[in-house]
Parts: sequence; C-alpha cells; structure tokens
Amino acid sequence: MSRFEPRAKGVPEREEAVAEDAEQGKTAPAEKASAEPDYFAQLLSLKAEFENYRKRVDREKPELRRAGKAEVLLKFLPIYDLLQMAHGQIQAAHADSDLARGMEGIFKEFEKIFKEEGIVVMDALGRPYDPLRHEVMGAVESESPEGTVLDVLQAGFTLHDKVLRPARVRISQGTKETRTKEDV
Repeated sequence: MSRFEPRAKGVPEREEAVAEDAEQGKTAPAEKASAEPDYFAQLLSLKAEFENYRKRVDREKPELRRAGKAEVLLKFLPIYDLLQMAHGQIQAAHADSDLARGMEGIFKEFEKIFKEEGIVVMDALGRPYDPLRHEVMGAVESESPEGTVLDVLQAGFTLHDKVLRPARVRISQGTKETRTKEDV
C-alpha cells in the first residue's frame, strides 16, 4: 500500500507504517514505538468488553422480564382480593343469581391467568408459621401447637416459587398451660 492510498479514517495501521519505513531504510527507535498508542490492542480490548456486555445483557433479560411481570401482577392482587370478598358475599346472599355466575366466570379467568403466568395461591391454613411466607397480624390462644396458622386474613401468592406477596395470618399462641410450662 502506498502512502497515497486512503486508510481507515482515524485508525493508523502500525504494521504498514513500519513496513514502509523499513523499505525506505528507516528504522523506528524503540522509544518512539513504545510511546505510540497500541490501537490494535485497544480495539481487541473494546471488542472483548462489548462481547461480555452483550452476554451479560442476554443473561439478564429474562430476569428483568420476570421482575416487570411480577410488578404488574402484584398491582392486580388488591383487585383480586376485593372481587373475592364481593364474591363471598354474593354467594352467601344470592347463590343462584346471574351475578354469582358472572363472578364465577371472572374467577375462572383469574385462575387461568394465574396458571399461565405461574402464580400459585399459598396454602397457609394449618401449617407452621414461616416468616418468609407469612406476615403475622395477630396471635390467639388455641389447642393447636404454638406457631400454627389458624386463620388466613389475606391470601399470599408465589410466582415461580418466589414469594410475590406474603400471606397475612393469625397464628396460635398455644394454650395458657403450655405457655406457663415453657416459662418455668
């Protein structure tokens, strides 16, 4: 390549410059060569950084989608709770009405969407208290062992085995007799 042929704009080709200088009988001093930036090494480094970035983004995309989906679904849960309370009252007062059948259809659609998206309603009643899955709203004396969930005040949900919303529960304190025996 002669000196008059166009090169890539802004990127000198070091090997060609050294070859031209060697043809003309010039030798580049070692000091001058080490002071010049090594554009090829920088290019390789940038290429590797970009590849790593692309791979990381590809790995993070599904997790970001799941997080976004969880955020949106979490916003619909209060609506689901209100509809569920209304459904219970309608079933108690007007079980055979068109309104009750319409509510059944709404809940079938909710169940279908929950299944498609991987949402599962937690089954907390009668199970031991789990601080990662339950939020205690109160404790009462009962014959059940201490820490057993007696009442579910608000249903909890999981999304792909991760807690989306903890269940709000009332748990057993045990009986007075069992508590006094433990205190002694």
